[in-house]
Amino acid sequence: MELVNEFVVSRPVDAAWAVLTDVERVAPCMPGAQLTEVAGEVYRGQVKVKVGPMLASFKGQARFTELDEKTHRAVLEARGKEATGKGQASAVVTAQLSPAGETTRVQVRTDLTISGRLAQFGQGALADISTRLLGQFVDCLEQQVLGPAEEPAPEEAAAEESEQAAVRPIHAPVAAPVDLLQTAGVPLLKRLAPALIGAVLVGLVLTLLRRRLSR
Repeated sequence: MELVNEFVVSRPVDAAWAVLTDVERVAPCMPGAQLTEVAGEVYRGQVKVKVGPMLASFKGQARFTELDEKTHRAVLEARGKEATGKGQASAVVTAQLSPAGETTRVQVRTDLTISGRLAQFGQGALADISTRLLGQFVDCLEQQVLGPAEEPAPEEAAAEESEQAAVRPIHAPVAAPVDLLQTAGVPLLKRLAPALIGAVLVGLVLTLLRRRLSR
């Protein structure tokens, strides 16, 4: 399925490009995501998702397959697998940055493939969720990341260059899982109401059967 989103960053296009393509810098603002390791050009981490009482953790990796600084176009490929289930997800994310005065407009197209328990949501629900999560990401970006640029010290820059090809663990705080029902709100609850009611009824029937069989 294809998801299309758009947001505005309150920085000129070159400054916005430098920030948004720095995965280590923006990863803490991605809801539910935790960057755990960098191996050359490959970023590894995990994403935790909660749907009511159901908790799913996806472990995977991502890398840029295209970074065109002149046209401000970036393509990121990501894939992940549910840690304790059969769910899988893969995505090709294309971001196009364009100047809008002193700000930058970012259009994001995501070609998403998902299987397992989370596939029950469907494209419409996932589109609602992605829009809301992107809003949270942008708010965090504005508040915590897009401050005055800080130049790394020479020794720090040299250390980074020497470690580019090595595996570097990232000691980031553990991210809280994204609660999809809370994120999507009432519209999603209305869409899932028949399925949720059906699940409750099945649970009640099974409970009654167990009670009768145990007598």
